[in-house]
Amino acid sequence: MTYSIVGRDAETGELGVAVQSQAFNTGAAVPWAWAGVGAVATQSFTDRRYGWRGLELMAEGVPAAEALRRLRADDDLPDFRQVGMMSADGAAAQWTGASCVPAAGGAVGDGWIAQANLVESPRVWESMGEAFATTEGPLSKRLLSALDAAQSEGGDWRGQGGAGIVVVPAEGERWERVIDLRVEESGEPLVELRRLLDRALGYREANRAEVGRAEIARAWGLPELYVLKSSLYDAVDEGRLPDARRILRDLLVEDARWLDFFRTVSQLPELDALARLVAELDEGARPGTT
Repeated sequence: MTYSIVGRDAETGELGVAVQSQAFNTGAAVPWAWAGVGAVATQSFTDRRYGWRGLELMAEGVPAAEALRRLRADDDLPDFRQVGMMSADGAAAQWTGASCVPAAGGAVGDGWIAQANLVESPRVWESMGEAFATTEGPLSKRLLSALDAAQSEGGDWRGQGGAGIVVVPAEGERWERVIDLRVEESGEPLVELRRLLDRALGYREANRAEVGRAEIARAWGLPELYVLKSSLYDAVDEGRLPDARRILRDLLVEDARWLDFFRTVSQLPELDALARLVAELDEGARPGTT
């Protein structure tokens, strides 16, 4: 009832899962990932234990194939399940039970696992592996290209519905995410997921930049309010205090409550210069005052 791909970026060590199904809210059930540990896609009469328990086993050092074997052994309905598991080192295992609705199957390649059930043909999962292996760019883009390829081969024969994508860093806490996006229900979930992914990548690049945040935000087409705030931070960081003062006043003309916002964020150690500008306004230098 779903097609999904688990992937690893050999250069960055990132791990991720992407999924699409006619089913509602599929992005909350199928993809599971833990930074530095592994990633799991569990689908077909989905049993989420393969996700959270599979990651726990891999975190304990159990190889992906053995973790999957143990979970199937404890499952009353293993023949109805479809699961792909990959550990942080790229070792992979895939299971498609004999009772999964056809066409159903999966494939494992270098750094990827593709699987599908209730789809048009084996070309659905085959095309995902091909697209992932030949697409360049960040892991999230490669995963989404794999979903696009699956859909181009017919996808879920019932139609489209929900989709999701999760990417975790090579190292970090269990909760850390590089990308975590879902489309709960849509006639074109992959179109919406790509739009959201472009936004997420744009915000990520701008937030991580040390200079030129506003320029990056404009290039990614981020909202004008975010561009304006980025311009303020750029001006503060670059010592252009007259420009920063002007931008801050413009924001306060739009809504005086921005002062509460900046009064709070300016308490961060790296925003000492902004704190001084806020202090000026607190002392009476607000627009419209003398």
